Amino acid sequence: MCRFITTAMLGLAFGLSAGTVWVHGQTLPKYLQESGQETGSEEATRQRLNQRTVFLGGGSGDSTWLRFADELVTALDDGDDMRVIPMISRGAAANLQDLLYLRSVDAAFTQLDVLDYFRSQLKTPHIEDRVQYVVRLPVAELHVTAGAAIVSLDDLRGRKVVFGGPGTGSALTGPIVFHRLGIEVEPLFIDDAAGLRMLMDGDVAGLVGSSSKPVDFWLRIPPNAGLHLLPVPFTGALADLYVVGAFTGLDYPNLVPPGQRIDTIAVPSVLAISNAPKGSDRFRRLERFTWYLFNRWDRLTEPPFHPRWRDVNLAATVPGWTRFAPAEDMLRLGQHVSGPPPSIEDFQAWLKQEVHTAPSNDAERQAMFRRFLIWREQHAAQ
Repeated sequence: MCRFITTAMLGLAFGLSAGTVWVHGQTLPKYLQESGQETGSEEATRQRLNQRTVFLGGGSGDSTWLRFADELVTALDDGDDMRVIPMISRGAAANLQDLLYLRSVDAAFTQLDVLDYFRSQLKTPHIEDRVQYVVRLPVAELHVTAGAAIVSLDDLRGRKVVFGGPGTGSALTGPIVFHRLGIEVEPLFIDDAAGLRMLMDGDVAGLVGSSSKPVDFWLRIPPNAGLHLLPVPFTGALADLYVVGAFTGLDYPNLVPPGQRIDTIAVPSVLAISNAPKGSDRFRRLERFTWYLFNRWDRLTEPPFHPRWRDVNLAATVPGWTRFAPAEDMLRLGQHVSGPPPSIEDFQAWLKQEVHTAPSNDAERQAMFRRFLIWREQHAAQ
């Protein structure tokens, strides 16, 4: 299996938009491998497993985020060396709250409008310093579903509309979009399954969801249910947080007539992490997770994994937010390093020549390794 070259054995991938550098037989860098633990000790086993396990906030049962989380479990699993534990959650909005306040949540999927809402509306203190991102993910399209009598978003004015359960991305995105478009509705915050039953029974006029297409829940709506997806106009009032999206019959043959395109808006999403202090246990767990994510990215872009993984540009940035330093290093340094990947022997030779002292702990060794990569990059360019 080809694997992505990263911080210690570096390369760069840009998703589908640019070339990719690969290496065979990649192994975890030495500075990310724990040592000095007694084998056979139960306490050593406990420490080892905790150092190599990341808890990831996904989404609700039918969400794309939960499928993404489950697929990361499969792609990154490396026995006792790397384990991802996915968590069923309320959704993108609750995920950020969990990331901020729950001790057990290391990483989570969320949306940019959620990040902005916590910063600008909830006034969450120093949120930019407490949450960072690893990669920018595919956009989450706004799914507005209605019956045949509703032909435009404006037809929902003054009527009952389901925006998903509390904590979901749509429970935040939906009201923001409707308010900015000047369409006041009677919002209901209940789960999608109950909302769909109410829509089909005529108790509500619309059902709104925010998730990366195609979503299994929307695919399972019967084609004879008399429902369809409504267009959502992209206006200047939405341009600061949202982008243009669309649905076709290839996405939802049960909701979009053949040959038609339904325009909508979409919200950029991210894989966010808790900004742990360098050298801490959480930082090292997240660094290991990031290393595996980049190194095994090729696995995620092949069937049977969700096709939207192939839309990810690993180098894409999130304006106003900071990328996790190890991920930034993997991208920045790997973009320019040429020739064979650096080896541990190269690093040790550099230490003797340039530093003259050996690192006294893992954190210092890690910092010196990054200095070595920068030195190597500069000399390769000369």
